[in-house]
Amino acid sequence: KIVDGDTFDLLTETNTVYRIRLLDIDCPERGQDYYQVCKQALSDYIFGQKVNVFYQKKDRNGRILGTVKNGSVNVNRVMVQEGYAWHFKKYSTDQQFADAEIAARKSKRGLWASPKPIAPWDFRRMRHEKRASSFVH
Repeated sequence: KIVDGDTFDLLTETNTVYRIRLLDIDCPERGQDYYQVCKQALSDYIFGQKVNVFYQKKDRNGRILGTVKNGSVNVNRVMVQEGYAWHFKKYSTDQQFADAEIAARKSKRGLWASPKPIAPWDFRRMRHEKRASSFVH
């Protein structure tokens, strides 16, 4: 199951399901421009296919953080290269991801075709602030 552009449920050959969060990247949130496009892109790269997950650790939500490879393709990096994700600099210093984002921005690929794409972390913060302010009377 593809949850969003950077998260999916992996079904193993023993029918165990693991929630996987792609390391080094962040994709648009539900309700945000390009959400569905990015979710579909991840689906196109991995759905129904055998992939390898190189596990790093679990996040605070219990999801496995890792690098996903479909054959020799690093899906995490391709998502950034093709403009479906941001390099998640808060948690990643990987220069290859930084370079991939710069190239995607310059080429206006994917979400970079928008005049002012909003980073998912900014979108989450604005949504949180809006909710918090709605409780203040």
